[in-house]
Amino acid sequence: MSFLAVLRFLTIIDLPWHREVSQEEIGRAIGYFPVVGVVIGLILAGLNWLLSLFLPSMVVNALLLVSLVVITGALHMDGLVDTCDGIGGHKAPEARWQIMSDSQVGGFGVIGAVLLLLVKYVSLNSVPETLLMATLVIMPVVSRWAMVYAIFAYPYAKPSGLGRVLKQEASWLRFILATIITLAVAIGLARWANITYFYLVGLAIMVGIWVIVMAMAAYLKRKFSGLTGDTYGAINEVAEVSVLILVLLLAHHQWLGLA
Repeated sequence: MSFLAVLRFLTIIDLPWHREVSQEEIGRAIGYFPVVGVVIGLILAGLNWLLSLFLPSMVVNALLLVSLVVITGALHMDGLVDTCDGIGGHKAPEARWQIMSDSQVGGFGVIGAVLLLLVKYVSLNSVPETLLMATLVIMPVVSRWAMVYAIFAYPYAKPSGLGRVLKQEASWLRFILATIITLAVAIGLARWANITYFYLVGLAIMVGIWVIVMAMAAYLKRKFSGLTGDTYGAINEVAEVSVLILVLLLAHHQWLGLA
């Protein structure tokens, strides 16, 4: 039931049951965020296999990015847009919160979304064919683990909201659960992809994302006096594109047997 709660929250996947899920239930289930990433990744991998039968790879990759936004209901992309709008200018944290809650999209948000999608598309096109399927799965898994880490490790800025509930329910046990799941999936995918040092590749990617998220979260904490639900979404988006870049970095230099 906990997994189904976060699956319904993080995706548009319809479920046969329609019971309303409380915010507390979602908070208690954050340890399963990476499992939702597995579901998303498998859908992307399946779409890649199917679409590649009819279309060139560049078109397939564009459709995969569209599918990723659709599957998540643009939840995280919306958070990125709002976060970029809130960052601009010299304002007090409370003023930034107000800008982020405005339904209108500002210039900073549009620029941030366009640049991120551009980098994500170019990076996805550059992933070696032998690593593409594994990368499509590990990308949403690690990025959702990054959200769990941000929720667990950093203070929440606003006095109320779903993010506040997630923060209150975050615990060492739930963070460790998310970490174990993510590491197991990363190592398993690396082994499946026949990577020489498969037991190190997944760990290396997770450590790299951890460093990036720490730097990003520290910056956002200073801007907003803590993190918010929107910044969690922004962290997810940046983590996704960072996974692609890390895979390319390891493959380009053939580090840890990744090529």
